[in-house]
Amino acid sequence: MTKPPALDSVCVYCGSSNAADPALLKAAADFGALLAKSGVRMVYGGGQVGLMGACARAAHSGGGRVLGVIPKFLMRREVVYEDVETRVVDTMHQRKLLMFEEADAFVVLPGGVGTLEEVIELMSWRRLSLHTKPIVFLNQDGYWEPFFALIRHTVDHHLTPVEFLDCWRSVERIEDILPAIESMAGQAGVTVVPLVT
Repeated sequence: MTKPPALDSVCVYCGSSNAADPALLKAAADFGALLAKSGVRMVYGGGQVGLMGACARAAHSGGGRVLGVIPKFLMRREVVYEDVETRVVDTMHQRKLLMFEEADAFVVLPGGVGTLEEVIELMSWRRLSLHTKPIVFLNQDGYWEPFFALIRHTVDHHLTPVEFLDCWRSVERIEDILPAIESMAGQAGVTVVPLVT
């Protein structure tokens, strides 16, 4: 598989718990291996734990490029992955902004409250027309259905416009992630408004 045109880097959001279901850890590793094979750089939170560690290790082991971004206070907690390029920042806000700036698209694997916080901010920026970068969820075994239901609930109550439902794609298989990104990029083009001035 080759990478979609103009797709150099993908930011991966996912869980950091080592207690995650082994099937989810395997999916993360499979996606890391796919990124390496496809020649797409992985941008992620910089740790070795949970799904993010599994994905980064597989990408690195497969000969892929990996950029980790981690705040100083999490270097011990999330066990910084020193085998790959890592940028250390001071705050979570700096981490999220740098990950955003370094990525052409975003992939959301299963995760917990931290992943939710990251993706909600990313989708909020999309809602505010600050970017049109593709966002693709791996909805393995329906993992993200409760989240999608909540978003649809806000649409049903006229608090979110119905067109917002088109700002992401959901796929069930690892091999469908990059084609979904390519499809989204081709439909909208990729534009970014600076988040800071």
